[in-house]
Amino acid sequence: MRWLAILGVLAIAACTEVPSGETGAPAPKPAPTTTAKKPPTPKMATSADLKSFARIVRTMEPVAERECRARTKGVNCDFNIVVDDRPNQKQPNAFQTLDKQGRPILAFNLALIGSVRNADELAFVMGHEASHHIAGHLARQQQNATAGAVLLGGLAALTGASSGAVREATNIGAAVGARSYSKEFELEADALGTVITKKAGYDPLRGAQFFTQIADPGDRFLGTHPPNAKRMETVRRVNDSL
Repeated sequence: MRWLAILGVLAIAACTEVPSGETGAPAPKPAPTTTAKKPPTPKMATSADLKSFARIVRTMEPVAERECRARTKGVNCDFNIVVDDRPNQKQPNAFQTLDKQGRPILAFNLALIGSVRNADELAFVMGHEASHHIAGHLARQQQNATAGAVLLGGLAALTGASSGAVREATNIGAAVGARSYSKEFELEADALGTVITKKAGYDPLRGAQFFTQIADPGDRFLGTHPPNAKRMETVRRVNDSL
């Protein structure tokens, strides 16, 4: 499977940090520093890895499609699971998006396919990404971004800010809006991804161990992902209920 350029993709990338204003309060003491565990250098997928990926796709796709049809109405559930082999992608990444016709795309780059340690991990990530589509997270994220942009941009305009300042406020509002439910979305995708993974015959608890390869984001304000411990707790809880 080769990566095909997807035109007209609906996607939001909110990476802008919200600037903090200056106050008269004394600066807080810096938190004690800890030596972070250096993550292993990602390896690119081999031909054997890609064959394994294709086998897992054949198992996971029909299960994800059935779960999508059972939980949604009027939603395109015909998943297209592809390899994102664009060059110069050294960090593992997977994402869910839509093509021009609204067909859900689940894309996995070569670094992620090469970094998973077993079939359960790759299956879990696949189930997680499919769950974003089933839960309608992309549309909800766009709605939140639009609302944030309108709100903050409108407030800036009301204060008589310059056009440049209004544009900056609009961009910041969109970023904040897009992030407002990111952690909630990730936990929802973890929960439903657990169901899909298990129904496909894989072990979601073993699969969720993929999180141990990712730096723990903690519980940062406006962080896009929840703490790894909370994610594992969600997976265990849902798995025990099945």
